[in-house]
Amino acid sequence: MSDIINEAVTVLEAKIGTFDGSVKFVIEDEGSIMLDQAGVREGDEEAECTMTADADTFRGILSGETNPTSAFMQGKLKVDGDMGTAMKLGGALS
Repeated sequence: MSDIINEAVTVLEAKIGTFDGSVKFVIEDEGSIMLDQAGVREGDEEAECTMTADADTFRGILSGETNPTSAFMQGKLKVDGDMGTAMKLGGALS
């Protein structure tokens, strides 16, 4: 597991823990993280919503320096699937 994946799993566990829904984070050139009712873990499973970005964008979102909605509007964060799930998660990350 890469350092960014380890860091992201740790931060997401602390911020959110479990989530009512399923989201996959794809960090380009690093790997994928799953967030669902079972918790946060490295994984590449089917999800209601998939969010894709580079490592710098994810670090910014996780640290609070980058607003997820702004990253999406700027094309730095791609969202595929259920936008309602993405909005719930955006609120939890802010």
